[in-house]
Amino acid sequence: MTYRRTLSSAIEYARAGKLEDWVHAFLLSDGNNRAFSDGLKLIPRTFYGPVRMPLRLFARGGGPEEGMKWRMDLVSWERRVEELVRVMRTEQDMPPLIVRYADGGFELNDGNHRFEALTRLGEQEHFFIVWITEPEECEAFIAKYGAYLQAAPPPPDRDKP
Repeated sequence: MTYRRTLSSAIEYARAGKLEDWVHAFLLSDGNNRAFSDGLKLIPRTFYGPVRMPLRLFARGGGPEEGMKWRMDLVSWERRVEELVRVMRTEQDMPPLIVRYADGGFELNDGNHRFEALTRLGEQEHFFIVWITEPEECEAFIAKYGAYLQAAPPPPDRDKP
């Protein structure tokens, strides 16, 4: 299997039970987010996806607005979002966004620029990789959002090496 920065590649990895490997390959290369990758490796996590879900379930955590968890410069933000809007008009195999599920809600950890570009394009859904730390949170996620998982590859058993 060869890593590519695409949804197709993420699906291929997921079907092989190696979704977490794709996440780290993405974050350490195209995603340019070593700190996030390193943090995810600190303890075992469960990864679901890629899962096609409505954008309305999520909110950006990064951007130029006041109060964003990851505040970004307005000029570079707009430049990157507009570049992605142009690319997304023709490219359909964009990588999934990466979100954490905890306490009954989602935190968009990677893909804030892509999320904004999708919103500006009027998209209603996109593919997400959902990561969860606590087993009871997995149960809550499945109970609330399990219908979205039906078409997604199952996560690997977190107890397997």
